Amino acid sequence: MLPNDKAGATDSRPKTFVVSGVCCSTEENVMKKSLDSLLGAGMYSYNSVTCELRVDSSADEQEVIARVRQAGFDARGKQFRVAEIGFWKKHETAWYAGAATALTVVGLLLESEGASLSLSRGLLLCAIIVGGWKIFVKAWKSMRLRSLDMNVLMSIAVAGALAIGKWNEGAAVIILFAFSLMLESYSAARSRRAIGSLMRLSPEEAVVLRDGKEFAVAAGDVPVGSTIVIRPAERIPLDGVVAGGSSAVDESPITGESTPVKKTAGQAVYAGSINQRGRLTVNVTKGFEETTLARIIHLVEEAQHKRAPMQTMVDRFAAVYTPVMLVIAVLVALVPPLLLQQPLSEWFYRALVLLVIACPCALVISTPITIVSALTNAARHGILVKGGKHLETLAAVSAIAFDKTGTLTEGKPRVTDFVPLNSLSRDHTLRLIAAIEFRSEHHLASAVLAEASSASIPFDTVGVDAFEALPGLGVKATIAGTTYYLGNRTLGRTHGFCSATAEREIERLAREDKTVVLFGSEGTPVCILAMTDAARRHTRSAIHRLQRMGIRHLVMLSGDDWGTAERIAEEAGIEEFRGALMPEEKVAAVEEMKRRHGTVAMVGDGINDAPALAVSSVGIAMGVGGTDAALETADVVLMSDDLLRLPYVFGLSRKAVSVITQNIILAVTVKILFFILSFAGVATLWMAVLADDGAALAVILNGLRLLSFSDGEHHDPPPPGE
Repeated sequence: MLPNDKAGATDSRPKTFVVSGVCCSTEENVMKKSLDSLLGAGMYSYNSVTCELRVDSSADEQEVIARVRQAGFDARGKQFRVAEIGFWKKHETAWYAGAATALTVVGLLLESEGASLSLSRGLLLCAIIVGGWKIFVKAWKSMRLRSLDMNVLMSIAVAGALAIGKWNEGAAVIILFAFSLMLESYSAARSRRAIGSLMRLSPEEAVVLRDGKEFAVAAGDVPVGSTIVIRPAERIPLDGVVAGGSSAVDESPITGESTPVKKTAGQAVYAGSINQRGRLTVNVTKGFEETTLARIIHLVEEAQHKRAPMQTMVDRFAAVYTPVMLVIAVLVALVPPLLLQQPLSEWFYRALVLLVIACPCALVISTPITIVSALTNAARHGILVKGGKHLETLAAVSAIAFDKTGTLTEGKPRVTDFVPLNSLSRDHTLRLIAAIEFRSEHHLASAVLAEASSASIPFDTVGVDAFEALPGLGVKATIAGTTYYLGNRTLGRTHGFCSATAEREIERLAREDKTVVLFGSEGTPVCILAMTDAARRHTRSAIHRLQRMGIRHLVMLSGDDWGTAERIAEEAGIEEFRGALMPEEKVAAVEEMKRRHGTVAMVGDGINDAPALAVSSVGIAMGVGGTDAALETADVVLMSDDLLRLPYVFGLSRKAVSVITQNIILAVTVKILFFILSFAGVATLWMAVLADDGAALAVILNGLRLLSFSDGEHHDPPPPGE
C-alpha cells in the first residue's frame, strides 16, 4: 500500500523523491538552500546522477515537494508512477533549442541582407526568449533565495551582451547552453537507465499453485510459504526453494556467473534468475521486498547516496569557487577602466566571458557520474560495492588478507576419518555429534550432517538441552544431563578429554593435512573426526592476476592447523600464511598488515570473519551466494563463488579512480586555459560556452565508459600449475 498524506506527515522512515530539472551542482545548491530551512542541513541527501532526493526526517511529503518547486524544480514521491512521457515533452529542450537556432539563423541572414536592425534584433531577441526562458525563470528563483547558480551567471552574461550590443553572441550563448543541457540530460539518462535495468529484472507477476490450479498473482501479494510455478524461459519472481522438477537456472543477474546452475529439489533459487528448459515448482521463502534481488537494488541505491572522498572534496571546492569567480569578474570589469583608463566595454565583455567559464558543472559532475557507472557495472557482474568511498579504497589496496575456508577453499568439507576413543558405536556417536552440529553455523557442521544423512542416522529426535558456541575453540552442548564438547585440540586439553591416544591420532591426521575435530565430555574422550576441503577452481588464477596487478602482499589466515593451512596456501599460490589462529589473532594479523602495508583488504565468508573484516581498510565477503549475513557484513560483497571476481573489482576500482582523475584534470585545464584567454581578450562568449559545456559533456561520456568496462581476462587460461 502507498502511504496517504496523513500517514506521510508522521512517518519517520526515510522518503525518496524523484527531482526533475536539476542540471548541475550550482542548481543543486539552490534546491538545498530552499530545503535547509524546512529539513535542516544533513537531514537529506541528493544524488545528482539518479536525480533522487532522500529525506531522513518526518517532514510532510507535500511540504518537501513545495520547497523543491519553490527553487524552480519539480518533484514527486518515488513510489508514485508517472504516465508515459510524450515525444514532445521528452524532447522539449531539443525543440526549444532548435527553434532558437532557426530564429537566430533567420535574423543573421536578414541582417547580412541589409534588413532593418530592429527586425533582425527582434528575431534574435525571440531566439533568446524561446531558448532561454526556463533558464531565466530558474535564475530569478535562485536570486530570490540569495543563491548563485549557472542560470544566474548565464542570464547576466546574456543581459550584458545585449547591453553592449553583442546581440549575436547573446543568442549564441543561449543556443549553445540549451543544446549542452540537452546532451547532458540524454547522457545522464543513459546512466539512470542502466541502474533502472536492475529493478526490471524481477517480474511483477507470479503463478501461484493452489489446490492443483494455477493463478496469476501480483508478485508483491504472494505470501511466504506459497508454492509458485516457473515455466521454461521465465524469470523467477521470488526467492524460494525448489519443491519439484529440475532445470538449469541462469543466475547471472544475481551472481554474475554466466554458466547456468542445475537446480533440483531442496536447492535455493533467487528472484531475477532465468529458468532454462525445465518446469519448476518453488516454495517461496521471502516476500517481494525481502528477496536477494530487492536487497541488492536497495544496497546499490544506498551506495549511490554515499559520497566518495574525492566527490566531497570537489563539492567543497565548488561551493567557494563560484562566488569567488563572480567577485573576480566584477573586478575585471571595473578595475582596468577605473584605474588604468581602459575601455569599459572591452573589459566588461571579458568579465562576461569569465562569468560563463566560471560555471563548475564539468568539475562537479566528473566524480558522481563515474562512481555510479562503476557501481552499476559491478552490480551487473554480481559485485556489490557499498559506496564510492569503498571503491576509492579498493584502488589503493596494497595488501590482502584471505580467510581460508569458504574463501580460498570451496567451504564444502567432507568427513574422511572416524577414530573411536571409547566403546560407543559409530552410529550412536555420529547421532550425538549431528544433533549438536545441527544447531551450529560453523562450516564444518555441514560435513557432519552430510555424513549422518548418508548413513541414514536420525538425529532430529535427540534433545539438546543447552547449546553454546565457543569462538575459536568449538561448541558445547548438554544432552540427557551430560555436557559434551566438540572442537579443536585446545578445547580438548582444557576440559581433559584430549588423551595421549588422541594426541597421537591428531598428529597422524595432521600430517595428512586434514582438519581434526575432537569430541568428548568432561575428562572423557569419545572420538576424533577428520575432514578435508579443496581449493576453489579458480583460486590460483585469481591469486596470479592479483600479483600481476601489483598487489604483492597476499597472506592467508586460517584457524586450521599449520599443516592444512600450508597445503591450501601452496595450492592457491600464496607464499605467506598463518595457521591455528583464534578470531582475535586474525584481527591482530590484519592490524599488523595495516601498519606494514597501509591499505589492507580482508576477504572472508562474511559470517565468521566479521571482526577481521571490520578492522580492515575494506572488507570483502566472498562466494556467499547472496546470504543475508554477507549482504549486511562487508563493504564489498562478491555474490558468486568465482574468485576471478576479485581481480575484476580491483581493476574496476582502479579504472574508476583513473577516470575521475582524468575528468578533474580536463575540467580544471579548460578553466585555466579560458581564464588566460579571457584576460588576453582572445576568448569570446560563444567560445566560453562551447568550452565549458563541451568539457561537461566530455566528462559525462568519459564516466559512462565504465558501464561497459571489462578486464578482458575472465576467460584467460589459468597459469601453469592450476
